Amino acid sequence: MRLDKFLSNNQFISRTECKKALKSGLIKVNGKYANDPSMKIDEEKDVVEYKGNVVKYSKFIYLMLNKPSGYVSSTDEPNKKTVIDLLPDCYKNIGLFPCGRLDIDTTGLLILTNDGQLSHILLSPKHHVGKTYSFECSPHLDDDMIKHLEDGVDIGEKAKTKPAEIVPDPEMTSGTITITEGKFHQIKRMFECVGSRITMLRRISFAGINLDSSLKEGDWRLLSDSETELLTSFGINN
Repeated sequence: MRLDKFLSNNQFISRTECKKALKSGLIKVNGKYANDPSMKIDEEKDVVEYKGNVVKYSKFIYLMLNKPSGYVSSTDEPNKKTVIDLLPDCYKNIGLFPCGRLDIDTTGLLILTNDGQLSHILLSPKHHVGKTYSFECSPHLDDDMIKHLEDGVDIGEKAKTKPAEIVPDPEMTSGTITITEGKFHQIKRMFECVGSRITMLRRISFAGINLDSSLKEGDWRLLSDSETELLTSFGINN
Protein backbone atom coordinates (compact mmCIF):
# COMPACT_ATOMS: atom_id res chain seq x y z
CA MET A 1 0.00 0.00 0.00
CA ARG A 2 1.23 3.52 -0.77
CA LEU A 3 2.24 5.58 2.24
CA ASP A 4 -0.17 8.40 1.41
CA LYS A 5 -3.05 5.95 1.02
CA PHE A 6 -2.20 4.29 4.33
CA LEU A 7 -2.21 7.64 6.11
CA SER A 8 -5.37 8.89 4.46
CA ASN A 9 -7.15 5.65 5.37
CA ASN A 10 -5.93 5.43 8.95
CA GLN A 11 -4.96 8.94 10.06
CA PHE A 12 -7.70 10.60 8.00
CA ILE A 13 -5.62 13.29 6.42
CA SER A 14 -5.92 14.01 2.72
CA ARG A 15 -3.17 13.02 0.30
CA THR A 16 -2.39 16.72 -0.18
CA GLU A 17 -1.98 17.10 3.60
CA CYS A 18 0.20 13.99 3.57
CA LYS A 19 2.59 15.59 1.06
CA LYS A 20 2.85 18.68 3.24
CA ALA A 21 3.48 16.55 6.33
CA LEU A 22 6.24 14.66 4.53
CA LYS A 23 7.95 17.90 3.54
CA SER A 24 7.67 19.11 7.14
CA GLY A 25 9.32 15.98 8.54
CA LEU A 26 6.23 14.84 10.41
CA ILE A 27 6.19 11.26 9.13
CA LYS A 28 8.52 8.37 9.92
CA VAL A 29 8.54 4.79 8.65
CA ASN A 30 10.39 2.29 10.83
CA GLY A 31 12.10 5.12 12.68
CA LYS A 32 13.34 6.97 9.60
CA TYR A 33 11.92 10.17 8.14
CA ALA A 34 9.96 9.56 4.95
CA ASN A 35 9.61 11.94 2.03
CA ASP A 36 8.00 9.92 -0.75
CA PRO A 37 4.16 9.67 -0.70
CA SER A 38 4.30 6.74 -3.13
CA MET A 39 6.55 4.71 -0.82
CA LYS A 40 5.27 1.15 -0.53
CA ILE A 41 4.68 -0.11 2.97
CA ASP A 42 3.48 -3.31 4.56
CA GLU A 43 0.57 -2.16 6.70
CA GLU A 44 0.89 -5.20 8.96
CA LYS A 45 4.65 -5.00 9.58
CA ASP A 46 5.96 -1.47 9.00
CA VAL A 47 5.72 1.07 11.83
CA VAL A 48 4.40 4.41 10.57
CA GLU A 49 4.50 7.49 12.81
CA TYR A 50 2.67 10.76 12.25
CA LYS A 51 3.58 13.70 14.48
CA GLY A 52 5.36 11.28 16.81
CA ASN A 53 2.39 8.94 17.22
CA VAL A 54 2.20 5.44 15.80
CA VAL A 55 -0.59 5.15 13.25
CA LYS A 56 -2.63 2.04 13.94
CA TYR A 57 -3.65 0.08 10.87
CA SER A 58 -7.34 -0.61 10.62
CA LYS A 59 -8.92 -2.54 7.79
CA PHE A 60 -12.34 -1.13 8.63
CA ILE A 61 -13.57 2.19 9.98
CA TYR A 62 -16.34 2.59 12.56
CA LEU A 63 -17.64 5.97 13.60
CA MET A 64 -20.54 7.43 15.53
CA LEU A 65 -22.61 10.30 14.16
CA ASN A 66 -25.24 12.34 15.97
CA LYS A 67 -27.61 12.70 13.05
CA PRO A 68 -29.60 15.93 12.83
CA SER A 69 -33.03 16.25 11.25
CA GLY A 70 -33.13 17.00 7.54
CA TYR A 71 -30.44 14.52 6.45
CA VAL A 72 -31.12 11.20 4.73
CA SER A 73 -29.30 8.06 5.84
CA SER A 74 -27.73 7.47 2.46
CA THR A 75 -24.41 7.90 0.72
CA ASP A 76 -25.83 9.61 -2.35
CA GLU A 77 -29.32 10.91 -2.99
CA PRO A 78 -29.95 13.58 -5.64
CA ASN A 79 -31.07 16.98 -4.35
CA LYS A 80 -31.00 15.88 -0.71
CA LYS A 81 -28.51 16.32 2.11
CA THR A 82 -26.99 12.99 3.18
CA VAL A 83 -25.24 12.01 6.40
CA ILE A 84 -22.02 11.64 4.39
CA ASP A 85 -22.16 15.39 3.76
CA LEU A 86 -21.56 15.88 7.50
CA LEU A 87 -18.14 14.22 7.34
CA PRO A 88 -14.82 15.83 6.37
CA ASP A 89 -13.49 15.20 2.87
CA CYS A 90 -10.98 12.58 4.02
CA TYR A 91 -13.88 10.30 5.04
CA LYS A 92 -15.98 10.73 1.93
CA ASN A 93 -14.03 8.50 -0.44
CA ILE A 94 -13.27 5.43 1.65
CA GLY A 95 -16.58 3.64 1.21
CA LEU A 96 -18.34 4.57 4.45
CA PHE A 97 -22.09 3.97 4.61
CA PRO A 98 -24.74 4.09 7.35
CA CYS A 99 -25.32 0.87 9.26
CA GLY A 100 -29.09 1.02 9.03
CA ARG A 101 -31.28 4.02 8.41
CA LEU A 102 -32.94 6.76 10.36
CA ASP A 103 -35.89 8.64 8.89
CA ILE A 104 -35.07 12.11 7.59
CA ASP A 105 -36.72 13.73 10.63
CA THR A 106 -35.36 11.21 13.16
CA THR A 107 -32.21 12.27 15.00
CA GLY A 108 -29.54 10.59 17.07
CA LEU A 109 -27.10 7.73 16.91
CA LEU A 110 -26.00 6.45 13.53
CA ILE A 111 -23.05 4.11 13.02
CA LEU A 112 -21.11 4.52 9.78
CA THR A 113 -18.65 1.90 8.56
CA ASN A 114 -17.09 0.33 5.49
CA ASP A 115 -17.45 -3.16 7.00
CA GLY A 116 -20.21 -4.60 4.84
CA GLN A 117 -20.20 -8.08 6.36
CA LEU A 118 -20.63 -6.80 9.92
CA SER A 119 -23.31 -4.35 8.83
CA HIS A 120 -25.28 -7.22 7.28
CA ILE A 121 -25.09 -9.16 10.56
CA LEU A 122 -26.11 -6.18 12.67
CA LEU A 123 -29.13 -5.45 10.49
CA SER A 124 -30.28 -9.06 10.12
CA PRO A 125 -33.57 -9.61 12.03
CA LYS A 126 -32.41 -13.04 13.21
CA HIS A 127 -29.67 -11.52 15.37
CA HIS A 128 -32.06 -9.34 17.43
CA VAL A 129 -29.75 -6.34 17.73
CA GLY A 130 -31.34 -3.84 20.09
CA LYS A 131 -32.05 -0.24 19.10
CA THR A 132 -33.29 2.20 21.73
CA TYR A 133 -35.07 5.48 20.98
CA SER A 134 -36.36 8.31 23.09
CA PHE A 135 -39.78 9.46 21.92
CA GLU A 136 -42.52 11.99 22.42
CA CYS A 137 -46.07 11.25 21.37
CA SER A 138 -49.58 12.66 21.23
CA PRO A 139 -52.12 11.78 22.49
CA HIS A 140 -50.63 10.18 25.58
CA LEU A 141 -50.30 6.44 26.02
CA ASP A 142 -52.19 4.31 28.51
CA ASP A 143 -51.37 0.92 30.03
CA ASP A 144 -53.34 -1.01 27.39
CA MET A 145 -51.61 0.81 24.55
CA ILE A 146 -48.18 0.10 26.07
CA LYS A 147 -48.99 -3.59 26.50
CA HIS A 148 -50.18 -3.76 22.90
CA LEU A 149 -46.97 -2.12 21.66
CA GLU A 150 -44.79 -4.40 23.77
CA ASP A 151 -46.61 -7.57 22.66
CA GLY A 152 -46.40 -6.68 18.97
CA VAL A 153 -48.76 -4.92 16.58
CA ASP A 154 -49.86 -5.43 12.99
CA ILE A 155 -48.33 -2.63 10.90
CA GLY A 156 -49.29 -4.24 7.63
CA GLU A 157 -46.34 -6.62 7.31
CA LYS A 158 -46.49 -10.42 7.11
CA ALA A 159 -46.33 -10.74 10.90
CA LYS A 160 -46.76 -8.61 13.98
CA THR A 161 -43.80 -6.61 15.15
CA LYS A 162 -41.51 -8.43 17.55
CA PRO A 163 -41.80 -7.69 21.27
CA ALA A 164 -40.66 -4.21 22.26
CA GLU A 165 -39.71 -2.69 25.59
CA ILE A 166 -41.22 0.65 26.58
CA VAL A 167 -40.27 2.78 29.57
CA PRO A 168 -42.78 5.66 29.70
CA ASP A 169 -42.55 8.86 31.67
CA PRO A 170 -45.20 9.46 34.38
CA GLU A 171 -47.32 11.56 32.02
CA MET A 172 -47.21 8.83 29.33
CA THR A 173 -46.32 11.44 26.67
CA SER A 174 -42.68 10.43 26.27
CA GLY A 175 -40.22 7.72 27.20
CA THR A 176 -37.93 5.17 25.57
CA ILE A 177 -38.69 2.26 23.28
CA THR A 178 -36.35 -0.61 22.39
CA ILE A 179 -36.93 -2.72 19.30
CA THR A 180 -34.92 -5.40 17.51
CA GLU A 181 -36.21 -4.78 14.00
CA GLY A 182 -35.83 -1.95 11.53
CA LYS A 183 -38.84 -1.90 9.28
CA PHE A 184 -39.77 1.22 7.31
CA HIS A 185 -41.09 3.92 9.69
CA GLN A 186 -41.63 1.07 12.16
CA ILE A 187 -42.01 2.97 15.44
CA LYS A 188 -44.20 5.64 13.89
CA ARG A 189 -46.44 2.96 12.40
CA MET A 190 -46.56 1.06 15.68
CA PHE A 191 -47.81 4.10 17.56
CA GLU A 192 -50.39 4.84 14.88
CA CYS A 193 -51.73 1.32 15.34
CA VAL A 194 -52.60 2.05 18.97
CA GLY A 195 -54.06 5.51 18.34
CA SER A 196 -51.10 7.75 19.10
CA ARG A 197 -48.59 9.64 16.96
CA ILE A 198 -44.83 10.11 17.29
CA THR A 199 -43.92 13.79 17.49
CA MET A 200 -40.20 13.32 18.26
CA LEU A 201 -37.90 10.34 17.78
CA ARG A 202 -34.22 10.15 18.65
CA ARG A 203 -32.06 7.03 18.64
CA ILE A 204 -29.92 6.86 21.76
CA SER A 205 -28.46 3.34 21.58
CA PHE A 206 -27.56 0.75 18.95
CA ALA A 207 -26.08 -2.72 19.54
CA GLY A 208 -25.20 -1.78 23.12
CA ILE A 209 -23.40 1.42 22.09
CA ASN A 210 -24.85 4.60 23.57
CA LEU A 211 -24.91 7.97 21.86
CA ASP A 212 -22.09 10.14 23.22
CA SER A 213 -23.82 12.94 25.13
CA SER A 214 -20.97 15.31 24.27
CA LEU A 215 -21.69 15.07 20.53
CA LYS A 216 -23.80 17.91 19.22
CA GLU A 217 -26.18 17.22 16.35
CA GLY A 218 -24.11 16.92 13.18
CA ASP A 219 -20.93 15.99 15.08
CA TRP A 220 -19.14 12.65 14.83
CA ARG A 221 -16.24 10.72 16.32
CA LEU A 222 -14.51 7.39 15.82
CA LEU A 223 -15.73 4.59 18.04
CA SER A 224 -13.50 3.93 21.03
CA ASP A 225 -11.58 0.65 21.21
CA SER A 226 -14.13 -0.77 23.66
CA GLU A 227 -17.07 0.30 21.48
CA THR A 228 -15.43 -1.17 18.39
CA GLU A 229 -14.82 -4.42 20.25
CA LEU A 230 -18.45 -4.52 21.35
CA LEU A 231 -19.70 -3.85 17.84
CA THR A 232 -17.44 -6.33 16.09
CA SER A 233 -18.23 -9.03 18.66
CA PHE A 234 -21.53 -9.50 16.84
CA GLY A 235 -19.54 -10.59 13.79
CA ILE A 236 -17.43 -12.99 15.84
CA ASN A 237 -20.36 -14.57 17.64
CA ASN A 238 -22.68 -14.92 14.64
